[in-house]
Amino acid sequence: MALTLHVETARWRAHQQTVVQQFPGIVPVCKGNGYGFGHERLADEAARFGSDILAVGTTYEAARIKDFFSGDLLVLTPFRLGEEPVPLPDRAIRSVSSVEGVRGLVGARVVVEVMSTMKRHGISEEDLPKLHAAIEDVRLEGFAIHLPLDRTDGSDAVQEVAAWMDRLGRERLPLHTMFVSHLKAEELAQLQQRYPQTRFRARIGTRLWLGDHGATHYTGAVLDVTPVSKGDRFGYRQQKTGGDGHLVVVAGGTSHGVGLEAPKALHGMMPRAKGVARAGLATMNRNQSPFYLDNKQLWFAEPPHMQVSILFVPSDARTPRVGDELKAQLRHTTTTFDRIVDK
Repeated sequence: MALTLHVETARWRAHQQTVVQQFPGIVPVCKGNGYGFGHERLADEAARFGSDILAVGTTYEAARIKDFFSGDLLVLTPFRLGEEPVPLPDRAIRSVSSVEGVRGLVGARVVVEVMSTMKRHGISEEDLPKLHAAIEDVRLEGFAIHLPLDRTDGSDAVQEVAAWMDRLGRERLPLHTMFVSHLKAEELAQLQQRYPQTRFRARIGTRLWLGDHGATHYTGAVLDVTPVSKGDRFGYRQQKTGGDGHLVVVAGGTSHGVGLEAPKALHGMMPRAKGVARAGLATMNRNQSPFYLDNKQLWFAEPPHMQVSILFVPSDARTPRVGDELKAQLRHTTTTFDRIVDK
């Protein structure tokens, strides 16, 4: 009885191949929780389609995954002076976003991140002249730029990368490889044609692993079903039921990521109105769960527990049985499953 990730394996891998073909030299990204699949599984998939490199989020992830992937490991979090040292093999490549960071990695393999309109981290244009001396003491694997997902100002992603290519070129810095994030296939092709002497490598995670939404889904197993009448008390806080029906205990709780939600950027009146409505219902202890019965979303009876959730099924709905699987709509990047089933 578990929270299960179901994968239509052939379909999932067919989508991977489509993305790999669209982005020659792709750098698959395996960070965080492994996009819901886990690090070991994605390392195996990357090796399966022949990748020579795998990008991870942190040095700690690199240390965990090094025994499951034999190619290069690109650490995306920039090196910081004074950080805790983590033993890594020579095939690990560190990202750096400052001249001081480059100087602190003498002899290491390094990718220098430049500052994009993301304004998250990256070396500035003003610091480029200082790079000449610094990169003499490292093994420079290339430069990188992490672009925003949305461009509400109408700016052009290709032009942003091109502007940095021209800046690096004017400083006579090596331009053999540029790692990029969040470019479309046609945009990458434009850049490759414009700068044929440079190899552009797209770092891709979400589009590669989660681009075909129909290839995966989650289910939670029904563990218990208890009939209740209106006004019955239940649960940790002994709340009263709002009507007749059943309390359904299903696998999947906060330790799996159920009920956890990241803040969202809302645009437009309709999404904002829905957000206000959800907040209003929450003040009345009315929260929709991610679980579905007969394609209808169920309500939490109370906040999810660590490993299970208690749902309320009204009397006019079909009563699930112990052992049934309820489909769940969960965010892959925040969900940890009990098991994975390949189909």
